[in-house]
Amino acid sequence: MKWAEGRVGRVFVLKLEDGDVIPDSIEGFAREHNVKEAFCIALGGIGRGRIVAGPVDGRAAPVTPLIEVVENVHEAAAAGTLFPSEEGTPRLHMHGILGRGQTSRAGCFRTGVEVWKTFEVVLVEISGTGMKRKLDERSGFEVLTAE
Repeated sequence: MKWAEGRVGRVFVLKLEDGDVIPDSIEGFAREHNVKEAFCIALGGIGRGRIVAGPVDGRAAPVTPLIEVVENVHEAAAAGTLFPSEEGTPRLHMHGILGRGQTSRAGCFRTGVEVWKTFEVVLVEISGTGMKRKLDERSGFEVLTAE
């Protein structure tokens, strides 16, 4: 386990709107408001996009992601963390649970999903951890690393 201690900073409430793309919208907001580290919770509607729903083969290296297409409107609840990449760019890692009728599924929003009507995000800034996302060559993931 790797860990770092931080402090809670500013708190932002975002209302993403119809057609906004996650993670692009949240990462863009973070750049504009100089948010380096944060965690977030969110809920609302997802219209379409793609989610990572697991690896094709959990033993393979590098990992080949299992991508699922989201074509219809789904209700969604999500949580994520935001930390800078090695280049200092905000990178959101958000997983969500999507539901439509009697069907539900879960996945990572990294590949991009569009908001349907509204998506509410509470973004809580963290400061002082020094954590970054670095590319892990073996897995192909940007993993959280303690500096």
